[in-house]
Amino acid sequence: MATYEYRCPHDGDFEVRLPLGQAGASVNCPECQRQAARVWSAPLLARTPRALGAALDRAAQSAETPEVVSRIPGRRAVSAAPVHPARARLPRL
Repeated sequence: MATYEYRCPHDGDFEVRLPLGQAGASVNCPECQRQAARVWSAPLLARTPRALGAALDRAAQSAETPEVVSRIPGRRAVSAAPVHPARARLPRL
């Protein structure tokens, strides 16, 4: 069995498991029953979690068109971590 990826214009991507070589150019979407076209993807990348896939897409897009920075970011406020009583008398650097 092989996993084939299809893209519905209405519901997005979904996977179908079929015998090797039995995948057609399009199948019906399981959600809306519209025709979904087959998407050619690299092996095993179809199982990439959506959040990771979105992060990889954003990283690739920022390589091509990075965000324009109009000012230097402000410094973050450093919060004082609570001091453990055993370390309270140690010298500070």
